Amino acid sequence: MRTTVKLQRTGHEWLQDRMEELNFRSLRAVAREIGINQGNLYRYFTFENRPSIALLPIMCQVLKCTPIELLRALEVIGKQETV
Repeated sequence: MRTTVKLQRTGHEWLQDRMEELNFRSLRAVAREIGINQGNLYRYFTFENRPSIALLPIMCQVLKCTPIELLRALEVIGKQETV
């Protein structure tokens, strides 16, 4: 049995991992569940823009993650930082 260790990924790689774990087939499907434009979601996870703080709860709900996990994935806070 072969095991692989996932490094702490961020950005689009993190989003791709979450999508796979949650069986989302497309970025469009995730964006639709969150209630935002697919392009905006892409820009958040490629660090071009940051989402509004008002979006964080629904993003966490859809991506089934904690706010800290999401903020780390978006590189708003560092991997070792705590809130």
